[in-house]
Amino acid sequence: MTLLDALPQPTSRDAQQATRQTFVGSFTELSVDVYGIPDLQREILTDGEGKFSFPLIGTLDGAGKSPTQLAGEIEDRLRGRFVRDPQVTVNFKAATSPLHLLSQAVTVDGQVQRPGQYPLVGRQTLMRAVSLAGGLTELAKRDDVLVFRKVENQQYVGIYNLQAIRRGNYADPEIFPNDVIVVGDSSQRRLFEDVIKAATLLSTPLIVLTNLTNNN
Repeated sequence: MTLLDALPQPTSRDAQQATRQTFVGSFTELSVDVYGIPDLQREILTDGEGKFSFPLIGTLDGAGKSPTQLAGEIEDRLRGRFVRDPQVTVNFKAATSPLHLLSQAVTVDGQVQRPGQYPLVGRQTLMRAVSLAGGLTELAKRDDVLVFRKVENQQYVGIYNLQAIRRGNYADPEIFPNDVIVVGDSSQRRLFEDVIKAATLLSTPLIVLTNLTNNN
């Protein structure tokens, strides 16, 4: 392992190589079509949390989901009670206004309330990304938060102390699409057990180049 001064930002090449899958986020414009039922064709704008209402089935949470996932969820809710065999299509509308925000995702794992993938809309930081996942659990280790990032085919990990960030000891780091955040105990965290034990994160984060390459 090699220690660095800062976690590098993804390059333009990394952005091109990153997954092109987009996810529903805040204020995303969607077109929903239930085949053969004109009354269930809707143009939808999600709210600030990525949620929206749909006739007959109520509120759906679209944040972090793809159009295909949302279509399947709408089909499941309609099937049987309202439509015998629903066929639903969900698409992103053409970008006609600043409200059309498609987003790639960050993965938040470990000791957070709702582990999973979350959309990144605009500039996001580590603290905000943890908030997207519902915040920390009672067992979370605020001084032991990992950010995994791949830059130019090299795997990096930043080790941060959320308490130190809250106190203003160092800046809340920016988070980018495809980053993986791990809070507290996990198998990934154990890979860096010795480094974490030896580190003091109160005044600066710890950045590690793991020297692992992945050609996929």
